Amino acid sequence: MPGDHRVNERIRVETVRLIDQEGNQRGVMATREALALAKSLDLDLVEIAPTAQPPVCRIMDYGKFKFDEAQKAKESRRKTLNVGVKEMKYRPKIGDGDFNTKTRLVEKFLGEGHKVKVTIMFRGRESAHPELGKKILDRIVEKLEDVAKVESAPKLDGRNMIMVLGPDKKSKAKIVESPKVEVVQEVSPAGVEVLLEES
Repeated sequence: MPGDHRVNERIRVETVRLIDQEGNQRGVMATREALALAKSLDLDLVEIAPTAQPPVCRIMDYGKFKFDEAQKAKESRRKTLNVGVKEMKYRPKIGDGDFNTKTRLVEKFLGEGHKVKVTIMFRGRESAHPELGKKILDRIVEKLEDVAKVESAPKLDGRNMIMVLGPDKKSKAKIVESPKVEVVQEVSPAGVEVLLEES
């Protein structure tokens, strides 16, 4: 973790095994010599393996090292904490505008690596027509087929119908290729006819 290393004058041992700023092994030398070398390069002497005999130190820009380590830790925490399950709620009689807005948000969540729980909320007599909810879910799956895979098929849960979508990177690759295939299919019948006429 950043801040856990002894640096420069805080390194109290007599000798260290030195790695220079280029990553080359410089062997065992007196700590004061290693520190003088680091200072002559306007860099820091950082203890990176304190339990080794003798401890291993490296010449580096410690400020930059701490910043890079903090950024890595922050990114790791962001990925761990933020990737979870989001929820998006629809009504069976949702209008096209609301449907498109909500579905774009679902697509955004999937693109960020989240799973999305899609909930259809039935009210009153709507619960007697679960096929209306299923139709909405089918539309969502169709619209997001290039980025989503169904992880949990639609099922009724009280007055709600629930489906879970997960990000699907493989199908995204397939969609990128598919326009080329379509072009070939459109052109090929004409090409066959020409060949037949010439022969």
